[in-house]
Amino acid sequence: MDLSLTVILIGITALTSYQAWKKPDLLDRWMFTPFLIKKHNQWDRFVLSGLIHKDQMHLLFNMFTFYFFGRVVEMFLLYRLGKSIGLAAFLLFYIGAIVISDLPTYLKHKENYHYRALGASGGVAAAVFASIIIMPLSDICLFGLICLPGFVLGLLFLIYTIVQAKKGNDGINHDAHLYGALFGIAFILIMSPQSGIHFLEQIKSFRPF
Repeated sequence: MDLSLTVILIGITALTSYQAWKKPDLLDRWMFTPFLIKKHNQWDRFVLSGLIHKDQMHLLFNMFTFYFFGRVVEMFLLYRLGKSIGLAAFLLFYIGAIVISDLPTYLKHKENYHYRALGASGGVAAAVFASIIIMPLSDICLFGLICLPGFVLGLLFLIYTIVQAKKGNDGINHDAHLYGALFGIAFILIMSPQSGIHFLEQIKSFRPF
């Protein structure tokens, strides 16, 4: 496994999540808690909450996904911008996605003392959808069983996320997934407008059979 920035971020997240499981005080302090962010100006929770996860499965799923899609985005930015600026842009992309994806949740729950959230899902969703813009026809496989072109699976995921976000009854922060995905799309199109043209050309050439 190459020691890319993607891998370094995964290593940091695994270490901080493990420490949070051992130290409840740290977990509580880093948790994304809109009410406490507003009351005590603890804005660092926007970033810190992306470095901790609920349990091993939550961590494994997020980091496994980020490993494959994060590397695509990282390599794309390195190719487009060069090593130093590319790495800085990728770090900004990942942290920015975690922060921006939680803004709607903050606005929605800043008066709710009981609301808590954690995890890097916004950053992971951004990586997945940025990758879809870069390579829309590349297959994405669900649990190694069902494989669909990225743009098809991405569209289905967005529909599912919007529906579930409106329901808001399953304990999952679907808003973070949705806005993380939108951030990933916007970031790539801003950094490389021609990627949008390439995306449309690839979609037009798509043949299901």
